[in-house]
Amino acid sequence: MNRHEARLLRRGNPWLYALLRASRLAPPISRLPRVGWLVTDPVLARHVLGDHRNFSMAGEGGVGHMWGQLFGPEMAGLFDGAAHTEIRAAARDLFTERAAADLVERAQGAHYRELARRLAEGRSVDLAAATRVLAGRLVADLLGLELGTEDAPYAELFATGERLASLALGTASSTDLPRHKIEEAGELAGRLTAAVPRAYASAGTDTILGRCRERGFSLDLTRGLATLLAIAGTETGASGTARTVALLHDTGQHRLLLQQPALMPNAVREGLRVSTPAPVIGRHVAGDVTVAGRRLREGERVMVLTYRANNGAGAFDITRDYIPETRQLWFGAGRHLCLGAAVARTQVTRMLAALTEAGRPWRITAREPARRVLVPSYRSLTVRLEEAPPRFIERDGPVPDI
Repeated sequence: MNRHEARLLRRGNPWLYALLRASRLAPPISRLPRVGWLVTDPVLARHVLGDHRNFSMAGEGGVGHMWGQLFGPEMAGLFDGAAHTEIRAAARDLFTERAAADLVERAQGAHYRELARRLAEGRSVDLAAATRVLAGRLVADLLGLELGTEDAPYAELFATGERLASLALGTASSTDLPRHKIEEAGELAGRLTAAVPRAYASAGTDTILGRCRERGFSLDLTRGLATLLAIAGTETGASGTARTVALLHDTGQHRLLLQQPALMPNAVREGLRVSTPAPVIGRHVAGDVTVAGRRLREGERVMVLTYRANNGAGAFDITRDYIPETRQLWFGAGRHLCLGAAVARTQVTRMLAALTEAGRPWRITAREPARRVLVPSYRSLTVRLEEAPPRFIERDGPVPDI
């Protein structure tokens, strides 16, 4: 594990870091007392995440169980079954490769160009802070929220979502939330979605809110979905983007990317594989089932260690060929594969394009991990481009002694 990545994980969530370290020698599936079943193999991970009959998101151990406590049983029902299929069908065309490119350009394009200009001028840029604002802008656009032109409201949107997500820290042994966490989550969600009712009434059908209104989803349910999207669409994208930039720098492979721009898709894929912004995915065992010779009982929980499953393939390497076993496991698998996968890839690509536009390597001059966050990330990551080499003009005549 890259030492900077290790520090990032340790500062962000010490319990997660300890679990990932301890699981290095774990078998593909094993049982940890008071936690549940651990899955570290990418093929088994894909099997569990794709078996929707025996493994549920809505029961204890799944994220849907937590969201049901925050927003009611109607919200929990959206994580499985017909309601889940309906909402994904309603929004699928908003997340195609073309739609993702249009969304990122509309919400973030001008900011990437400004970032590239500042770097080319020799100025330092805090990319972690930039990714938080960019993520906030993208989610606001997708939801149809009008928050103005200044960066502050979008940074606040991100910060509120981050605080809400951090309430899930400490749910490793149980996703039953104590009353004080539910109350705090309700207050944060209210602030996060304060502008949703007005936007819900007028948002176009090219937004999530407009689609929810069109499908007859209640305002309360729509607010729950907006809250979920604000978290899923901000933290993971910002984390994966900044960490990919750091991984390229720390391994020296940003120079190789400059020499071989065709490696860009590999760099994006490797950055997301190694960083795996969603390092653990929980599931509830909905019925007795046998996995790789182990008998899992109804009511137990499974923790798919996607970080371990993805990183088992080796260290960050942008010359690495596509790995069929992991595929897009950093985005989940099965019918719960992240809808925003194309958006995340596009964001990382646009950031790397901004960094490489001037044709000069970048240096990280300062960095600080975020503390006590659900998704490991940088609180700050300051970069600047290396100076352009001097141009030597060859002249006729003897070379003088120096």
